[in-house]
Amino acid sequence: MLSIIENAPVSAAALSHAASAAARQIPPMWPLASSVAVNPFLGQAEATLAATGARLARFGDIPVTMSREYYRARIEAGEITDPDLTAALHASPHAERPPSLAALKAAITQERVANAPLSTLADHARGASSIDWPGLIAERIGAWAGGYFDNGQALWAAPRGRSAWAAWKAYATHDLSPEIMGLKGYAAFVNVAPECAEDAIARAVERIGLGPDGAESYFHQLLLSLGGWAQFARYQLWRAELADGTDSTITDLLAIRLVWDEALFLQYEGAIGPEWCATMRAHARPTQPDAAAIVDEILQEASERAAQRDLGETLATPQPNSGGDARPRLQAAFCIDVRSEVFRRALEAVDPSIRTLGFAGFFGISAKHRRFASDVDELRLPVLLNPTIASCSGGPQDAAADLAARYRARAKRAWGRFKLAAVSSFAFVEAMGPVYVGKLLRDALGLQSATVPDDPAPRFVPELDLQTRIDSAETVLRAMSLTDGFARLVLLAGHGAHVVNNPHASGLQCGACGGYSGDVNARLLAQLLNDRTVRAGLAERNIAIPEDTVFVGALHDTATDRVTLYDRDIDTADHFADLSQARAWLAAAGKVTRGERALRLPRADSESDVAPRARDWAELRPEWALAGCEAFIAAPRHRTSGRSLEGRAFLHDYDWHQDSERGFGVLELIMTAPVVVASWISLQYYGSTVAPETFGSGNKLLHNVVGGVGVLEGNGGIMRGGLPWQSVHDGEDYIHEPLRLSVCIEAPCDAMTDVLARHKEVRALFDNRWLHLLAMDENGRLASRYVGDLAWEAVNDDGRPDRKR
Repeated sequence: MLSIIENAPVSAAALSHAASAAARQIPPMWPLASSVAVNPFLGQAEATLAATGARLARFGDIPVTMSREYYRARIEAGEITDPDLTAALHASPHAERPPSLAALKAAITQERVANAPLSTLADHARGASSIDWPGLIAERIGAWAGGYFDNGQALWAAPRGRSAWAAWKAYATHDLSPEIMGLKGYAAFVNVAPECAEDAIARAVERIGLGPDGAESYFHQLLLSLGGWAQFARYQLWRAELADGTDSTITDLLAIRLVWDEALFLQYEGAIGPEWCATMRAHARPTQPDAAAIVDEILQEASERAAQRDLGETLATPQPNSGGDARPRLQAAFCIDVRSEVFRRALEAVDPSIRTLGFAGFFGISAKHRRFASDVDELRLPVLLNPTIASCSGGPQDAAADLAARYRARAKRAWGRFKLAAVSSFAFVEAMGPVYVGKLLRDALGLQSATVPDDPAPRFVPELDLQTRIDSAETVLRAMSLTDGFARLVLLAGHGAHVVNNPHASGLQCGACGGYSGDVNARLLAQLLNDRTVRAGLAERNIAIPEDTVFVGALHDTATDRVTLYDRDIDTADHFADLSQARAWLAAAGKVTRGERALRLPRADSESDVAPRARDWAELRPEWALAGCEAFIAAPRHRTSGRSLEGRAFLHDYDWHQDSERGFGVLELIMTAPVVVASWISLQYYGSTVAPETFGSGNKLLHNVVGGVGVLEGNGGIMRGGLPWQSVHDGEDYIHEPLRLSVCIEAPCDAMTDVLARHKEVRALFDNRWLHLLAMDENGRLASRYVGDLAWEAVNDDGRPDRKR
């Protein structure tokens, strides 16, 4: 080894800490079957946006804000005003910020210059050899990982029961591609590598001379270069830790990537030594945001303050109280999802006697569910939680049909494998191809079915005891602020989206249900609340549900805006007229909602053009999902009813007066669960918009599903995480405005401060402005802003800060 490598050896403890810290900088990625939105900046909550940008800039051109041109256009259009810029400038925590508004405006005219990223050792080897080693590494690791992580897509599955490190060693020992490309003796080199991934990391670090100060930074860069493979491994660690366990897969991936560097270094040491030493010194230096990054952060803050000003004006607009205090004819609880805002507004406009509510779409039922004719346990709950109950579709009377349907499903899977097998695929197409002409025509003409499945009624397995049922029902009703004023008919409407030919279909489902639809949770809660013994227990706790009130589960299909009622789950003979009227109201609201959504969807000229998109196998944008989300509002419904929030706000019903009697427990739940989930959604859309090459999954037209868990953009390389480009852009312009979420809660500031003081992880999100927190006053106005360090400032009517409090 050359004498220029002078770093001191790294201890095992320091290596373990660096590897763990780097792994936690990587966001988890859920598999396609149950994908949920994930904050791509999950590991940077303790840093500001500018500091995060400085760190990521080491690894490539990874912006964390939009271009200067984007902000200049908004300023010139008057959307971002001088007061917005001034407020953002004064709010900046950086001492190096521009000294005045004039200096800020001068800086805005200058284009951002991207810094050259630090080279990996493989990059240096490419420069010395003119061989694309980084590309080959991505291709070979991807080829192995596609088989190792396969979730049922591959016809010939990779061997199971081995760690990722052990499986890769067995694979790489017989992979001759590296040697064909010029990496001498690579298979033999891998064969004698340590049997333990941690030992392999230690040996590689020692040989390449990586020092303790730069290890975490370099490990982060290597894992980031693995894209979705590292993210999927991080998901496995996330799930294991949620169950109080652990998982070493992401550490194994780091070892695999380091062994490539080790082999390349041993071959090219003489040619790359000095450059590699300079790179290591750069990794060892702490990162600091430069003046340009600070200006970009201020511009983003100004953009968000402008949006908050517009939101404040909307909320302050007086609205007539159309409903009065009379008993509503229909109540409908929807998920807080931004798509529900449009439908709720349309439904309430149909008739003044209708009331809607907003609550997290899993309806407080953290279920591990098995569908009819399925062997898969679906975790229908927020990914921050573990299941507390189990359920399945159908009762004992459905057992025989369930078993028969499972046999048919297995036979269908076997037939599908036969059709695709190497020994039969060509003969199958030649012999059976004409049979599929009708199906191809139906698909091409958009006539393929995208219907809502109608499983038998779900049930708890095992049946919950009475005390648990009463406790659960009370918890949910109080969290919904629904403790009196019940209508005869109360709908509990989960949501989902049934579309065809879309690998990312689960991303259109309910994020609060783990990437599944919310119908099961809604139907299970309806069963609880219709239970007479449960109602008797609730009455003893001052929640009196009238005898003529019936709860009905429902499913709002957000791609078609049609609502399915599961009234067959229960006896509704006395509510035939109520249900008939509800169906008419829902149909009318759906038509209005589709009309509003048609204004944003490409090639949709009227409401009739919206629903067919769900069954068109060639449609890239069946709906916009949560694009446009910018605010989370927890307040009584009358604060937002009648006001068009344009499908941009998560709406959670909350009455702090009721909650104050119980120590603000519901407020704590809202701020630590739904708000955090909403922040993941908001920041995934943000990251996929500002840095689509890093945090997005690329072009849908080029996607190929790999392993059943993710997508490749093309036919190889790294797996891509995040949102497809078509989810944030309509082909001509951005459909999503990248804004960090504004959380608006009608509650005393002191109560929110107490919650933040008890939850440091949530506080960090607000202190470092990954989220904004604003308090609404008794008139529904945005009155106070959280400024960090458990302090608040008052806000004027124009949205500017007024004074500290």
